[in-house]
Amino acid sequence: MPIHVVAGAIADARGRILIARRPGQVHQGGRWEFPGGKLEPGETPVAALARELNEELGIRVLSSRPLIRVRHDYGDRRILLDVRRVVSHEGEPQGHEGQPLAWVHPQAMDPAAFPAADRPVISALRLPERYLITGADPQVPGRFLNRLDRALASGVRLVQLRAHDLRDDHYIHLALGAFQLCTEYGARLLLNRDPALVRELPCHGLHLTARRLTALAHRPWDDRYLVGASCHDARELSQAARLGLDYALLSPVRATHSHPDARPLGWLRFAALAEAAGLPVYALGGLGPDDLERAFAHGAQGIAAIRGFWPD
Repeated sequence: MPIHVVAGAIADARGRILIARRPGQVHQGGRWEFPGGKLEPGETPVAALARELNEELGIRVLSSRPLIRVRHDYGDRRILLDVRRVVSHEGEPQGHEGQPLAWVHPQAMDPAAFPAADRPVISALRLPERYLITGADPQVPGRFLNRLDRALASGVRLVQLRAHDLRDDHYIHLALGAFQLCTEYGARLLLNRDPALVRELPCHGLHLTARRLTALAHRPWDDRYLVGASCHDARELSQAARLGLDYALLSPVRATHSHPDARPLGWLRFAALAEAAGLPVYALGGLGPDDLERAFAHGAQGIAAIRGFWPD
């Protein structure tokens, strides 16, 4: 039976996250962690988080939402780490148990300084809630980039350039324009193409199709880049985790126009697969911004969509 632990991701106005150093004499001692602790018998994660953060930091949690659940086997113990993003709280965090505290931006966190179970949490904190997969008009670059500009202006900060029908040279040309736009908005661009073809292009990362994912023996690019993959079942999610990818898209949650014959997972099946995945998982398939809260409640990093985020 795993030890059920809850932890809170508390952000300040600058987007930094509060971390605490574990005492040297305990399991994983000396490493940094996200504040929290074990659930008491009969306690819910929401109640446990409120109690733990009040005891450890002296703050009162007003609201929180699920971020990610991670199962990890350390050999001498198994844990279920239930991480919640603290949406609002009262009070200024203080180390009431003598523990050192630090405010660190997720991009600056060193995963090696944290327990292994916390490392997918860092990936989740580095990723936004909305993930745009580009849609219509890649054959008309001006119109396509105008649509992308409007999507970025609406707040999208993670973009996958998906244009399977374009010739390689046309895709490269479009990628250069898309990267310039994303950079202007502070967004990240992921390229969905043969990794060898786009390796030298300016971008922020790579998205793998399920076919490319299953053919790989190693992560294709190093951890300076975001690398994720499209997944449809437990086997593909397991491969994404084994390769050390940063996220997965899991689909279809609902029936879609683009894949009408694919059997939808539904939210309960999605939740079970996402919890077992061991990395952040976006919900994809027939979804849009109105589905974000439901996605969070079922363990999703957020929503990935074409129609839901691509302007008309």
